[in-house]
Amino acid sequence: MFGIGMTELMVILALGLLVLGPKKLPELARSLGRGLAEFRRASTEVRREFLDVAEEAQKEPATGAPKPAAPETPEASSENGAEKPSPTEEPKESPGG
Repeated sequence: MFGIGMTELMVILALGLLVLGPKKLPELARSLGRGLAEFRRASTEVRREFLDVAEEAQKEPATGAPKPAAPETPEASSENGAEKPSPTEEPKESPGG
């Protein structure tokens, strides 16, 4: 328990009894116990929330930022208004053949 042996704990309790008195020491111990229990509940809740968020992040694929649209250049369209295919796209077939 925090590296405190039984002898050290007895000395601390005896000093607390002398300083606070027999009526105040149990009240102080109760309030300290309640405070520690509340702290444990809060830390458990925070840990649970953190794990839930981390688990959701692992389930959802990383989407990243959307790619910006390429700016239009005069080379993108021909004289008759038809678009030239980009190097990554396959050329579109003409209606006649």
